[in-house]
Amino acid sequence: MNTSFGQKLKELRTENGLTQLKAAEIFNVSKTTICQWETGRQEASFDDLVKIAVYFNVSTDYLLGLED
Repeated sequence: MNTSFGQKLKELRTENGLTQLKAAEIFNVSKTTICQWETGRQEASFDDLVKIAVYFNVSTDYLLGLED
């Protein structure tokens, strides 16, 4: 994944009023992992990508920057 995933994740998270800590709790990862996803330093697993898409009611293609 690239920074567009991280940008989209951060945008969705902030639009929904979630802190990195709350998002970490929801997706069962560490706050550091959320930060690394948002900055592009780490890639989300397929399972995490699906969890994020379902939670925010968006497609995985949207998260990956393949569709608007």
